[in-house]
Amino acid sequence: MKTKLFKNAAVVFTILTLAFAVSCSDDDDEMKEDTSLYTRLGGIDAISAVTDQFLANVAADSKINARFEATVANSSRLQLLRNNLIDQICAGSGGPCQYKGKTMAAAHAGMGITQDEFNALVADLVAALEKFSVPAQEKNDLLAILGPMQSDIVGK
Repeated sequence: MKTKLFKNAAVVFTILTLAFAVSCSDDDDEMKEDTSLYTRLGGIDAISAVTDQFLANVAADSKINARFEATVANSSRLQLLRNNLIDQICAGSGGPCQYKGKTMAAAHAGMGITQDEFNALVADLVAALEKFSVPAQEKNDLLAILGPMQSDIVGK
């Protein structure tokens, strides 16, 4: 009788252990889905580092760096651009920042930015994300947030 009881207890214990493991696994998936992109990107420090690399990439990119000469030459304008980019990514990804800059349409009005220039800018951002080994899902999620801005930038 004791042997049968121990076997039954062992079976119940095994089932409960498996059920708990599955439950925890489901909770981890739900928790990952509930975690903001801001958190998954690494927060403000990571966003700031990627932004700094992105700006360095843009400054070195002969396809578009002429568009940024005046900004790069003026430290106040460069700092404002940096802060606005950080705030925009932070806010867009669910972080605590508030973007205070112009709308994309207003900021790019009359510039006549081409699709090739926009693509070069995106490539510079992707290169910055890759330098910091941002996982594919987070990279795609961020690009999905920023991508719709294209219509407010290109040709405006």
